[in-house]
Amino acid sequence: MALIDDITIRVAAGNGGDGGRSFHQNHGTIKSTGDGGNGGNGGSIYFQGTTNLTDLNEFRFRKVIEAPNGVKGMNKNLDGKKGEDITVLVPLGTTIIDTATQIAVEILEKDKPILIARGGHGQTGNHDRRLPHFAEEGLAPDQIGERKELHLVLNLIADIGLIGLPNAGKSSLLATLTRAVPKIANYPFTTLEPNLGTMDKVVLADIPGLIEGASEGRGLGIQFLKHIQKTKVLLHCIDSTDENVYKTYQTIRNEFKEYDPTLLEKKEIILLTKIDLVDEETLKKRKTDLKKTKREILTVSIYNQESIDDLKKFLLNPELISVTE
Repeated sequence: MALIDDITIRVAAGNGGDGGRSFHQNHGTIKSTGDGGNGGNGGSIYFQGTTNLTDLNEFRFRKVIEAPNGVKGMNKNLDGKKGEDITVLVPLGTTIIDTATQIAVEILEKDKPILIARGGHGQTGNHDRRLPHFAEEGLAPDQIGERKELHLVLNLIADIGLIGLPNAGKSSLLATLTRAVPKIANYPFTTLEPNLGTMDKVVLADIPGLIEGASEGRGLGIQFLKHIQKTKVLLHCIDSTDENVYKTYQTIRNEFKEYDPTLLEKKEIILLTKIDLVDEETLKKRKTDLKKTKREILTVSIYNQESIDDLKKFLLNPELISVTE
């Protein structure tokens, strides 16, 4: 599935209901008593984190979220029903920014609703003898539900990010390890936005291929470098047919340094891909050339099930994504 991690939506909490205006004729007297109930409060809108979502894809077609209004007060002192609250689920790591005030709220805990737009207050009915015998009419300032434009930004999209130059085999590997169906072709920039896949609850992201100068906007530009910030562990894929694997490794590292030096601190594993296309002696040389990186070096071929099984076992180790460097 294509990743949506940055989107703007609008929310509107419900208005409070009008107060009821009715009168009850007292038995045996010409006097009447107001018996209009209070209007119900408008529904509020809450945002809540969940581990069942990995991106903001549902908001592509859900740009406006509205909570119901409160119901008007009725006779016989019956208060109007409160508008139902709306709880919007978002992935953990989502930052919600009010575009008008720039106040930001980050969703870091699951199952903990956070109030984003408060519903309006229901108006008072005419049931209280101490009040004039009429109900408040029209929309009072405190009766209007909050309306906001929100900028949603997902700060963490995956446990493991697959990075590397174009055609390093990332998309094919993601398709083999998970049920993801990324676009795969033998030319650069096939992947135009990150694709996600899940492997036993571990989320993998295929980050679009980077080239030298990406931090300055070359190729697909820096818009994809930002996705690397949103992963816990980096799986640096390098084509084993590359004759200068260390230079290729440094190309990506240099782009990290230019864009955001903190990326260099992320836990990183090197993965030599397409090992079915080289002989054992060549593969051994590639691993030797990469030893100076002081990174753990793994090898894989999507046509070698044993290597796929070994890679899965390594990636599913709980300590891998819980330990940072």
